[in-house]
Amino acid sequence: MPSHSSQRGAVAAMLVTILIWAYSWVVMKQVLQHASPFQFAALRYVLGALVLFAVLLATRQSLRPPPLLPTVLIGLCQTAAFQGLGQWALVEGGAGHVALLAYTMPFWAVLLAWAILREKPTARHWLGMGLAAVGLLCIIEPWRGLGSGSSTLLAIAAGGAWAMGTVLSKRMFLRHAPSPLNLTAWQMLFGALALCVPALGIPQRPIEWSWDFIGGLTYSVVLASSVAWGLWLMVLRRLPTAVASLSSLGVPIVSVLLAWAILHEQPTSMEALGIVFVLLGLMAVSGLKLRRGLA
Repeated sequence: MPSHSSQRGAVAAMLVTILIWAYSWVVMKQVLQHASPFQFAALRYVLGALVLFAVLLATRQSLRPPPLLPTVLIGLCQTAAFQGLGQWALVEGGAGHVALLAYTMPFWAVLLAWAILREKPTARHWLGMGLAAVGLLCIIEPWRGLGSGSSTLLAIAAGGAWAMGTVLSKRMFLRHAPSPLNLTAWQMLFGALALCVPALGIPQRPIEWSWDFIGGLTYSVVLASSVAWGLWLMVLRRLPTAVASLSSLGVPIVSVLLAWAILHEQPTSMEALGIVFVLLGLMAVSGLKLRRGLA
């Protein structure tokens, strides 16, 4: 069982990850004005993997890959499918709704962890999922229409792919105990190579190289695609899957607030109500348990 200090470190890593990924949605919206979705996703993760391997070399950590098949599967789910399907959904769907639909990931992760890892949800988990589900419904407002049906399905599929990658990562840590940095680098490399297929095979408009694009790409590569994934895998290793997964719902909430402050996208009253419900869900699943555990 993780120590109290280990849990505190995991909680801190979880909060930093939420902030990095939340702001990355703002960056993605700005950067995609200069590049096509698959081009940006492939470039982002190829460079991100190279950065991680450079860090492995600099810190003299092993470059030996974790068990190959599960690592490839994690990369295909957690990097290629999640990012590829999510970016594809953005072609026709609104950025905010696509992000929120993709972040149905925690619901699928809790159920997949139950089926694969035998982590049976507790009453607190079910309560948190119920509150968060109500919150997402308020934010998405499906009764007002979700736009393109294909975009909706792609975004939900992206969330399901990330959930599977999350559970497979957890199982990898339980069975083989790889270092978070090593696993992040190798799964990202395999996922990036898979993303190169549509990036090179589908005709797309040329990248418009500008300082805005370079700045956004740098943020996405160094922080969102490298540092944050390493922190996320550390969180998965030290906290229960249900707690770690549901905590990620903080990302779309913070994204809404950052978009409001930076892009002047003021949330509606229903979105504000949804944020309250999601926060209550996070408190039910994560806050109370962590507070007791860290006391």
